[in-house]
Amino acid sequence: MTAATDSYIPHPYVGGRSAALRALTAWRTGAPGAPRVLVLTGNPGSGCSRLLAGFLMLCDPEFRKALPLDEMDPSTVPPALPAPAVPAAAGRTASQVLWLIADHYKLTAASTKNVYAELASLDSPVTVVVPDLDRAGPVRAAHEPARAVREVLKPLASTETVRLLTDVPRELAAELAEGLPAGAAQIIDLDDPQWADPEGLVLHAHAALTPQSGTPESPFSMDPGQRRRLAEAIGRQAVTSHLVVQLTVRSILTAPDGFDSTDDQHLPMSVGQALDLHSRRLGNDPQTVRLMLAPLALGEGAGIPAELWRPLAAAVAGPESAEAIGNGTALVAPFVEPVEEEDGRTLLRLLHPAIGDEIRAGLSDVPAAQSRIAVALLEAVPNQDWSRADPYLRDNIAGHTLEAGLLPQLLIDPGLFVHADPVRLRAAIEAVPTAGLGAAARTYLRTAPLLTRTQAPARLRAALLETAFVEDGLPEYAAAIRQLGIDLPWQTLWNLPVPGIHAVTIGRIPASGDEPAVPVAALAVPEGTPDAYPTGARGRSALLVHSLLQGTPPRDTSPDRILPPSEEERASAPLALSVGRDYLRVWSRADEEIVAVLISDVPFTGADLSPDGILLVATERGAKALRILTPTTPITS
Repeated sequence: MTAATDSYIPHPYVGGRSAALRALTAWRTGAPGAPRVLVLTGNPGSGCSRLLAGFLMLCDPEFRKALPLDEMDPSTVPPALPAPAVPAAAGRTASQVLWLIADHYKLTAASTKNVYAELASLDSPVTVVVPDLDRAGPVRAAHEPARAVREVLKPLASTETVRLLTDVPRELAAELAEGLPAGAAQIIDLDDPQWADPEGLVLHAHAALTPQSGTPESPFSMDPGQRRRLAEAIGRQAVTSHLVVQLTVRSILTAPDGFDSTDDQHLPMSVGQALDLHSRRLGNDPQTVRLMLAPLALGEGAGIPAELWRPLAAAVAGPESAEAIGNGTALVAPFVEPVEEEDGRTLLRLLHPAIGDEIRAGLSDVPAAQSRIAVALLEAVPNQDWSRADPYLRDNIAGHTLEAGLLPQLLIDPGLFVHADPVRLRAAIEAVPTAGLGAAARTYLRTAPLLTRTQAPARLRAALLETAFVEDGLPEYAAAIRQLGIDLPWQTLWNLPVPGIHAVTIGRIPASGDEPAVPVAALAVPEGTPDAYPTGARGRSALLVHSLLQGTPPRDTSPDRILPPSEEERASAPLALSVGRDYLRVWSRADEEIVAVLISDVPFTGADLSPDGILLVATERGAKALRILTPTTPITS
């Protein structure tokens, strides 16, 4: 793909697309008449992602040093400029994409609305490139690409100080450019004859068929004339799709025996034809390869664990297909690629999302297929213990059940709430209408922003959810989390939803007669709060007194009887407290190790720690008490 054209060599990675690269370069340099917003689109597999990746190589100050810039067409090479913000959308939510931009330009905004306002107030324009929008979102069925266009890209495009370049699915391109002033936006459709690159397709095929690419020895690979003729035929049949070129060559290389390079009837014009022709050439029913690939087409994340692929394919296709699936490696090879994870696992994924689009479109009942996959995944969870589940099962079962229409039925498992990736689980739950969610799922959704913002590990997720379930009146779910075998940093004793608390303190009502001393929580609340004691002149605050352990009013709650801990008691307590705006830490005086960290989505209005380790905190929503747990502190049900 580096053959010379017009005395210049093409881009080593892109292999052509000179007209499109000229338009991109004009946008990058802000040439007269160039648009401020440039949108790449085309049929899936037309090469938008590759073109944009190749152009970004030219925009990266370091990477461009490795490119033969002096041998390339100058009109396709932008000048050396500061690197643009490149918030890759693949796998990310719309919100994550926006905050990556804010981080790149070191904005101080605390809300999405303020991000756009701060960008608009900048003294000089900024450049933003958002690649792979078609792969946005942690959960495919949540339709994150459309959301990203409406919630992020359109506001960016409307911000005069932002120069925006992105690639989007064709159905979203016009929507993104809609409403902008004339000349502000340009849509480049790579399937349009103006931007198509038929010679680039031929170069792609020719390079892939050379012996240097690992092609087995055959007349069409060793003979330059036959190789060129076959490459031209492949490029001609592929029309505008680099993906079809790639699949055609991979199919030939997977099973070269018997391939007739002079018969164009074996060369596909679409992804669907690539699947069908490859199947027939290997003597199989085309439906077989589609069913075998269905788990990958319906999968989530970076890919499906290799050991799960065949069981899931059998679940979709039925037991009668077991033999074909077991012997189907060559049948699926052109369409699948392995991914080696850092933990040593091998994942399998489709070579391109367009293959998944084609397979899903051919399934008669996608929800039913997802239901069978979901059942198989659930059966693979060891003893239904999510802490022991394969990461794919744990983090992606929500995506499968969402598309199956079964997600609300799954959202009653505290173990899943604790162990699943909160970004993916949150995205899946948000795609379900609120009216269809149970109380536990609504509590999770309320807590999820805290889990995702802090990237909390499972132990902290469990602790925060235990508290949230107590706050929402779901003690059975809080108790279930305590039984998961996780070393929780605290146990939530009670929650009191009283607004307006502006200070708290811990004390005790001394013993009297046969009545033992009672530890209490004293809460400073607005005057007029039910059951509160006035503390001074009218219009000032009142005091609400509750048992520290049960959260109910003691028998005699006269504020005059409350004694605070002495300075000596506090100083000799094994635990100490440090309080920030929306976080606090409990630490051991003996070794200064952090024992517990509590974070909040709203500021704390008060906090106190009893000598025996009961934490009392308040926010604008109310107060709660947590027993800080140490290795010797028992958890009560």
